[in-house]
Amino acid sequence: MEIVAASRPRPAASLTLSATASAFDFPLPPELIAQVPTERRDAARLLALDRRSGALTHTMVRGLPDLLRAGDLLVVNDTRVIPARLFGRVASGGAVELLLIRRVDRAEGAAGETWLCLGKPGKRLRPGTALTLTGEVHATVTATTEDGRYAVTFESAADVRAVLEHHGEIPLPPYIRRPDGPLPLDQERYQTIFAANAGAIAAPTAGLHFTTALLQAVHARGVGLARLTLHVGPGTFLPVRVADIRQHVMDPEWCEIPAETAAAIDATKRARGRVVAVGTTTTRALESAAAESGRVEAGTRWADCFIVPGHRFRAIDALFTNFHLPGSTLLMLVSAFGGREYVLRAYAEAIECRYRFYSYGDAMLLQ
Repeated sequence: MEIVAASRPRPAASLTLSATASAFDFPLPPELIAQVPTERRDAARLLALDRRSGALTHTMVRGLPDLLRAGDLLVVNDTRVIPARLFGRVASGGAVELLLIRRVDRAEGAAGETWLCLGKPGKRLRPGTALTLTGEVHATVTATTEDGRYAVTFESAADVRAVLEHHGEIPLPPYIRRPDGPLPLDQERYQTIFAANAGAIAAPTAGLHFTTALLQAVHARGVGLARLTLHVGPGTFLPVRVADIRQHVMDPEWCEIPAETAAAIDATKRARGRVVAVGTTTTRALESAAAESGRVEAGTRWADCFIVPGHRFRAIDALFTNFHLPGSTLLMLVSAFGGREYVLRAYAEAIECRYRFYSYGDAMLLQ
């Protein structure tokens, strides 16, 4: 089976208070967790943070072009969310649920595809367990990992991507409550307009705010657009379970930076423009590919950069992002870029002003 080494953070030696997970906690009223998107993607609110002064500006996402400069470059993640959740039963009739993460090397002696999965309940997913999934597709649990994942091998005739397209469910995060499954609007709105390369199990949510009209306004401002692909995996959203974040291990995620994107970034920096990352996933891809000089290397790789305060940003100059979970690796990344105190102060103001949080919520621009 394919094994990908997990990353460790690379903080500066001065990392002290912000090394504790509790330093990134904050109280969030549950009613501020957005359950549905705004009617228009660019109708969400936008809180802009000046990283030098801590000053905050309240506007709307459709006002983003006014905050950008001619010569800037927006870099977006064009991954597409796959309907990665499958339901089924074991031979005794007990229900199981799988979340397919990615295809891996075939299990020894297996004729069909093997996928790395999350699943529940764990007591029904022991190695050797036969599964019958939606659509009468048959599979077998062939291995378990120390971190609670499963290798599941499908019958030889099964085209797993086709199975997912016909029978899979879009894997909305658990804080978006859908007791009866995703709504019709989720099929469209939980994909960005950039979505082209299938492989993610969660959306790069900062990109959910963009519309064709907004891109046209950005272009009219003299701002360029470049794309990369990072397939969002469980490493993006799994919680930090250790008190000292320096001990947290984060899954790498597969990414590809096209040569034209690397060239556009290089040209932007030489012209003294700014590289504006749309989302934390874009940020991780770029920072993982950035040399000490700041030059971003094109190609495919596993993005293995766990970004915490103390990280020296080499690739990006501004960040457009959503509001994130307390204590999450995403909030740690944003705090590394904007300053923990400034970011938590901005979050406190967002809560006071009733901004909407998480995937379907409002946005921030840090510059």
